[in-house]
Order: sequence, then structure tokens, then C-alpha cells
Amino acid sequence: MKLQIPKLELNAPVVIWYSLISFLALLIGYATENEITDTLFTCYRTSVSDPMMWLRMITYVFGHSDFAHFVDNFFLIMILGPMLEEKYGSKPLLGMMFATAIVGGAANLLLTTSGLRGASGIVFMFIILCSCTSVASGKIPLTLIFVVVIYIGQEVVAGFTSEDNISHMTHILGGLCGVGFGLYYNSKHAKA
Repeated sequence: MKLQIPKLELNAPVVIWYSLISFLALLIGYATENEITDTLFTCYRTSVSDPMMWLRMITYVFGHSDFAHFVDNFFLIMILGPMLEEKYGSKPLLGMMFATAIVGGAANLLLTTSGLRGASGIVFMFIILCSCTSVASGKIPLTLIFVVVIYIGQEVVAGFTSEDNISHMTHILGGLCGVGFGLYYNSKHAKA
């Protein structure tokens, strides 16, 4: 009997490439004592004529402060992402991630003076989007309501009560993006 070695499958290219690029950004950050992380992968306000400010409004989602921060985000991304990429497709999921990054980055530039880095807005978008998978035309799953109340409610409370270095606003916006994308894509699919 011949032993067959299973072939590797690139089942979720967007999620895998996102994870690899973010891990590479983390390694580069460590190698440069976070100089590159601060320069390329942290969203903060500078002059509107500075092209780097506009680039960082997107690239901040690749940067992480340390390995624990990276693992916290990508543990959930690697669990939820492949399922979402299979359901919605690579291009739509990439579009949702890009839009969520822009919303979080723009809000950070407009409403705060602090730096923003990490994938947590995308993580919250993924969490909420997973709860939308059974949305049918004219119906909203009760689990979606529970997840929104628990996750977004927790972030609203934490935003007012904790003095940590976490952007609760980005979590809330990522979750709201997840609700919007989930309702839009699932109701569109239900009509087809």
C-alpha cells in the first residue's frame, strides 16, 4: 500500500496573506525596535499634505505592539476568517477588511490624537459578521442581537470606564461594520 501525503490547500488566501504580512511587520518591528512599526504601521495625525498619514490610515492594521497583541488578534482571525472567506469569497472579504480599516483609521485621525495599530477592528468585524451568517430576507437572528449587545456593549462600557491603551472606538466601529456588511451581503443573497 502506497502512503499518500495530503496536499496543502490555500483555503483562505486573504486571511493567510494578511496573517503572514502582519507577522512579517511584527518581525520587522522587533528588528528595528518599533521604528518601522511607528513609521509604517501606526495611524496618527500629521499634516494633511503628508502622504504617509493617508497610507498609515490603512497599514495600521498590519502593525502590532508585541507578540501577545499579534496572537490575540490573529488567533480569532485564523479561526473565523476561513469560514467567512468561504462564505463571502476572497474579494468581498478583502473589501470588507479594507473598508473597516479605512473607517477605523479615519475615525482615529478625526477624533483622537493617539496612535492606532492592530487588527482588532477587523477582529470585531469578523466576530459580528459570523453572527450574521443566517440572516434571511426580513429576519435578523437573535444570536446577532446578543453578540452585538455583548461585544459592542462591553466596548462602550470599557471606553468610558477603563484607562487602558486599547482603542475601544475601533472595536465598536469594526463591530458596526460587521453588522452592516452582514446585513447587506446576506439580505442581497437572500433576494437572489
